[in-house]
Amino acid sequence: MDIFTPIQINGITIKNRVVLPPIVNFGWGDKEGFANNKHVVHYKRIAKGGAGLIIVEATCVQPHGRIFSYQLGLWDDSHIDKLAEIAQAIKSQGAVALIQIHHAGLLTHKRLCKFAYGPSIDNEKEYSAEMSKEQIIQLRNDFIQAAQRAYQAGFDGVELHGAHGYLLNQFATSAINHRTDSYGGSHENRLRLAKEIIDGIKSTIPESFIIGYRIAGCSPTLDDGVAISKLLEQYGVHYLHVSHGGTTGIKPELPARFDFNQIVYMGTQIKKHVNIPVIAVNQIKTPERANLLVSQGLVDMVAIGRDMLTDPDWAAKAQNNEAINLCVDCQPRCKRFTKPESCSLFDESIYS
Repeated sequence: MDIFTPIQINGITIKNRVVLPPIVNFGWGDKEGFANNKHVVHYKRIAKGGAGLIIVEATCVQPHGRIFSYQLGLWDDSHIDKLAEIAQAIKSQGAVALIQIHHAGLLTHKRLCKFAYGPSIDNEKEYSAEMSKEQIIQLRNDFIQAAQRAYQAGFDGVELHGAHGYLLNQFATSAINHRTDSYGGSHENRLRLAKEIIDGIKSTIPESFIIGYRIAGCSPTLDDGVAISKLLEQYGVHYLHVSHGGTTGIKPELPARFDFNQIVYMGTQIKKHVNIPVIAVNQIKTPERANLLVSQGLVDMVAIGRDMLTDPDWAAKAQNNEAINLCVDCQPRCKRFTKPESCSLFDESIYS
């Protein structure tokens, strides 16, 4: 078994185990949450390059829950048409198309809201506020309706963003969630919102629709991440995409001779405790490293982020043993955080 061995998720066959994770294209959207032709070309090009599973970038379920003003949206039916073009473009190249649905919660940009709402108040943010039960119910419904719109747009499924310190992660972790009602306390209570979203999607969209979950492996510790993963499997999630928990996640110490970082390590540990597919992500980079993880059964799939952005043919070249244009790891941070065109390896000809 290697990264080119097909895999099934919820009965849908994915031609290989190479995943494009939901990396945001900063500056491409507009203030109303609409995608554009650049997004269509971008995702089609990476699908053409051979990736088996494409997860479209974080797409917000409420206009006042965004991390920045030009984040893509799925809070209105008017968003469906252009997103449908993206889904069709991906699927036309033989890849499976998912879209990540998201709410920033306490990390909502202050220019977009009077208050940033989360499970509990963040004492370090003057404009934070605790969500009422009525607001939680509304948010649950907005996630479900966003998934319904994704289905109408032709996506094969959604990925719930429960990592990186965003709202579902905020509810799941005891480091942030200090509620004393039915949405706080035990792991089950802190996952109640996620379970209600999952149940709502399952009850309103055909069974073939994939529900994935990007989980913080440290929520706030790896032991918590394992416990949460087991519950999410029970709740009917079809795969887990293991990442980090933002500033409140406590990353584990690495064992000797483990040749990957702490985020990948958390994925390999969670894999031991669940029976659904697990995706590892972060600095995997090369086909050799990706194959090591899959061939040894440490994880089921590998997400290749920036290295597939700098070379959309990563998967095809990996299969043909050709040289790949790897990310050069700009410091102090990736230049794509300004805009994709800032990357020194950005290929403008693709979009012209």
